[in-house]
Amino acid sequence: MNKGNAELKVFGTDWTEPKESNLVWKALQKFRKAEPAFEEHSWNLLKKIPSGGGLGGGSSDAAFALKLMAEKAGWEKTDPRLQQIASDLGSDCAFFLFDQPMIGTGRGEILTPIELDLSNYRIEFDFPGIQISTSMAFSKVQPKEHERPLNEILALPVSEWKKWLKNDFEDSVFAHFPVLSGLKQNFYERGAEYAAMSGSGSTFFGLFRKG
Repeated sequence: MNKGNAELKVFGTDWTEPKESNLVWKALQKFRKAEPAFEEHSWNLLKKIPSGGGLGGGSSDAAFALKLMAEKAGWEKTDPRLQQIASDLGSDCAFFLFDQPMIGTGRGEILTPIELDLSNYRIEFDFPGIQISTSMAFSKVQPKEHERPLNEILALPVSEWKKWLKNDFEDSVFAHFPVLSGLKQNFYERGAEYAAMSGSGSTFFGLFRKG
């Protein structure tokens, strides 16, 4: 494992981009600038989360790679450099550094922990195979002022989220891909207490009460 000579091998049926475009590789380069003495390791990355699914697969890969590098380099878990590097990689990368529910503000990098217990629910996902460009989704979205603050909504019973909690990307994405609206409705027809599109799509999730 030579310094400056790291390797990244990416496995996954939907991964065709060069390694330099992968967020794990970019995380490694940024970490080396912050910690020049770090001995670069070779990485084998198996991608199972579909690209363009809105599930943060690349961002979570990068965040967990950063946590591993920080541990190997002897950084404290609370080292502010770790969150800064993650924020530089992408707006949602910093979120995946923490294993707890958080509300993100700013670009998504300002994180506030919240109490949220979903232990009585199971979650199902449906990815229709439609890859949605993040740039397209952001260019078309029309953010709206919500009647209640997000932290208040999340404190309500899950059965009441349907009335108050909506992904603002859904209207613009549904306009381009009408078939997606049916996926959300299907979750409710099967008994989900809440369903929504994940991120900028096109994956949908539903929360079903256990038992």
